[in-house]
Amino acid sequence: MNVTFPTIAVIGAGAMGRGIAQIAAQAGSRVHLVDNNPDASAQARAALADQWDKLVAKGKLEAAQAQACKERLQVSALSELADCDLVIEAIVERLDIKRALFAQLEDIVAPTAVLASNTSSLSITALAADLKRPQQLVGLHFFNPVPLMKVVEVIGGLKTAPAITQDLSAYVREMGHTPVQAADTPGFIVNHLGRGYNTEALRIVSEGVADFSTIDRILRDQVGFRLGPFELMDLTGLDVSHPVMESIYNQYYQEPRYRPSAITAQRLAGRVLGRKTGEGFYKYSDGKAEIAPEPAAPVVDEMPPVWVSTRAARRSELYQLLKDLGAKIETGQSPSAQALTLVAPLGFDVTTVAVVERLDPARTVGIDLLIEDAATRRRVLATNPATRPDMRAAAHALFARDGKAVSVIRDSGGFVSQRVVASIVNIASDMCQQGVCSPADLETAVTLGLGYPMGPLAMGNRWGPTNVLEVLFNMQTVYGDPRYRPSPWLRRRGAIGLSLLQQES
Repeated sequence: MNVTFPTIAVIGAGAMGRGIAQIAAQAGSRVHLVDNNPDASAQARAALADQWDKLVAKGKLEAAQAQACKERLQVSALSELADCDLVIEAIVERLDIKRALFAQLEDIVAPTAVLASNTSSLSITALAADLKRPQQLVGLHFFNPVPLMKVVEVIGGLKTAPAITQDLSAYVREMGHTPVQAADTPGFIVNHLGRGYNTEALRIVSEGVADFSTIDRILRDQVGFRLGPFELMDLTGLDVSHPVMESIYNQYYQEPRYRPSAITAQRLAGRVLGRKTGEGFYKYSDGKAEIAPEPAAPVVDEMPPVWVSTRAARRSELYQLLKDLGAKIETGQSPSAQALTLVAPLGFDVTTVAVVERLDPARTVGIDLLIEDAATRRRVLATNPATRPDMRAAAHALFARDGKAVSVIRDSGGFVSQRVVASIVNIASDMCQQGVCSPADLETAVTLGLGYPMGPLAMGNRWGPTNVLEVLFNMQTVYGDPRYRPSPWLRRRGAIGLSLLQQES
């Protein structure tokens, strides 16, 4: 098998190092597996041999291929790496320790050998700063579990030779994975973009808008995420998630968009980390989250007539939905004294809309229509502080008539999905503005690395750049907070109707 790097070394025999060694051997490279603890290297080699046998049993690998992989993998010492074309470190995430290792490797390997770091957050430029051959160092960030997570970030530092990033991209493809090119910026692509999902959800909880499980249900059922943000943080563990939030926030000199939450800081301090501790945002029994059932839709004997704001988003669709649900619709210039008043704002809170449009707040309820109703499995309503209980109940009962799930949240600037989607699209746009990566690589990295239902730029196109901009502008008006400042890259495209996936000429 002809591969770009015939002989490589993987330093670190933990889960990441083991996974990298597996796919490198399967690609056809001879692999030296190195660890400070020789027993760890031997155990990793035995575990990989067992893994290849399992793949043969499942029909995913030929017996001859498995045997060849076993023969290509050997346990070695650091001093035995002189013949390596590439060395990948997958050790502890500390700048000083990695720097010392690379300095030591420079005296062992040939001058033409490539040195690569699997760091998820450290600067490649900083890692290479004291090396004699900084042009030979590159970032090669795999995701765990390596064999299953098919994206790899290839990161060139300030002095990295461009040809090396191209060679490593070719090698990643030979491993059966997809390379994406990232600039040497905090968080690279995946960890950078991930700030829009968890941090905005944490802000929403901190404002008392809804609880953890309601937010998770909304983002799964309305937008299509596989896991809600709090389910995801429980799976990852706050001992991993919160330090990443703080690291990226500080590396970007306290950029408001990336501001961490006191909620996760407190839980980390209390060792309430998620699944690994049996309790996080949810409690776990036998590995399963204990989630309280949703309240049933209320029973309303007499439904009031419904009046829809003239400024409602997707107004014609909302009228059709109300007809399908059997509502009695008022069409006058203003609602009658008995009417349930519906508003569908983008970014604004229900209270502000009621005041601006001179509606009776006691009878006003909002509905989230950023995403078309037909594309969702849940409807989301919002009350304001003055909404009467009978109007809240009537709205809930009406929109649950066809069996679709309904969540009713407290008033806030923007609905849950609006805020999270707008934050994701805005951060993605800002990454394109900064030149962190190409739009195409951004979409690939996020869909493969984070499992989003679509890439962030596709998300913006799907529900409209102008709608996303309206949410952001209105959120900025409500909060006066720079974290909702629209990216210039997004603002330009929204202004001229350019697809977010188009490259500028």
